[in-house]
Amino acid sequence: MSAALVWFRRDLRCFDHAALHHALRRFDRVFCAFVFDTEILDALPRRDDRRVDFIRHALVELDAGLDALARGAGGEGSGVIVRHGRADEEVPRLASSLGVDAVLTNRDYEPYAIARDRLVSERLQAKGVMFEDFKDVVIFERDEVLTQAGRPFSVFTPYRNAWMKRLDPGELQSYNVAPHAGSLAPKPAGERIPDLAELGFEPTDLERIGLAVGMRGGRVLFEDFQMRIDAYKEARDYPARRGVSYLSAHLRFGTVSLRELAAWAWTRGSAGAQCWLNELVWRDFYHMILWHQPKVVSENFRSEFDAVCWDDAPELFAAWTEARTGYPLVDAAMRQLHTAGYMHNRLRMVTASFLTKDLGIDWRLGERHFAQWLIDYDLAANNGGWQWAASTGCDAQPWFRIFNPVTQSERFDPAGRFIRRYLPELARVPDRFIHAPWKMSPADQRACRVEIGKDYPAPVVDHARARERTLARFEITKA
Repeated sequence: MSAALVWFRRDLRCFDHAALHHALRRFDRVFCAFVFDTEILDALPRRDDRRVDFIRHALVELDAGLDALARGAGGEGSGVIVRHGRADEEVPRLASSLGVDAVLTNRDYEPYAIARDRLVSERLQAKGVMFEDFKDVVIFERDEVLTQAGRPFSVFTPYRNAWMKRLDPGELQSYNVAPHAGSLAPKPAGERIPDLAELGFEPTDLERIGLAVGMRGGRVLFEDFQMRIDAYKEARDYPARRGVSYLSAHLRFGTVSLRELAAWAWTRGSAGAQCWLNELVWRDFYHMILWHQPKVVSENFRSEFDAVCWDDAPELFAAWTEARTGYPLVDAAMRQLHTAGYMHNRLRMVTASFLTKDLGIDWRLGERHFAQWLIDYDLAANNGGWQWAASTGCDAQPWFRIFNPVTQSERFDPAGRFIRRYLPELARVPDRFIHAPWKMSPADQRACRVEIGKDYPAPVVDHARARERTLARFEITKA
């Protein structure tokens, strides 16, 4: 009897799953596995990383889901085999111990994952085991959407137009993962999912922050968003409103199906649904950029901006990370990041612009900070967003267009509801001062029980002067 191992990574679901579908169609017995890769985990700076907790919760549900699929088909049951170690060692070792003919997985486009998979493939081939990967985490990948000249796009709008022109129902069709009796193999005796302590991590506050986890959590959020998607285009920029999908972590770890989400939005067809589908196209765009230009992980996409000289300002960077810049919308956004492991998309642009254009600090420092705290951290999207804000990336914000943190606050949080939620020290500040509380007179400050410079910081920079410095900083690139 032929046997295969499906290696789960950023696709923690047991429905509409490309690798699982192909394994069940082609092999008599299919094992499923996940590796807590120590090459990734050991590099994490915090032992209470919410992402590890999120993944473990998702694995518990995936394990139960695979078992239910097997038993529903008349099998003995199944589940996910979990290993903790170097993936390039654990996967070949597990393949040998199970005696499988092939390892099937879904593609990952990050440079580390590409190098890891190449090594895994070589080690498997040395054992006579086949390695295959499949497209699953994007709609279009690598070279599937190119310019008429056959080159990768570097500007989003023509990429989106080509993406939409190529889209057809076949690209969004779900993969059937219904097993036949016995095809989903039982886990070896004694296999279980390790707890956080066994992985070297500590409990987190996922329950406190109310993040819905696993496939069920993704389903609940998607069904909720379906009721709101028509208003998405108008509501998405206002952080105090429930305007976005909140599905980003589930997209990152594959507890939802991108094909299902994109198909629903495409079929819905409203302005809000089309706007949201556009965001999914941006996701494909950044994955395409990362695959073609892996240098963007640490370098500017546009090399002419290598001439930009960023400031070495650790005290200003600390003020930004610690939410004490004196600009309420920026500080409230950073508080949201640290307390919830999430930041509203509009605020990701505002805070990134503030770090690079007001404080003059290298985008790479901000990108790494987001990578540490975001539960939905995705290298392609995070890097693309930061380089967009810093004006160093593909189709980026022009360097001479600089967000004003006060006017952004006035426009997108006009009543200060979001600010007050995360900066309770400003709760009594009147609406007319909430976006720039340093403009209050001493009497106004006493009336609302906040002293600027003591209870809440004064601005660490003057935006008008910072803007002039940024324009001068980037002028060198015109030479």
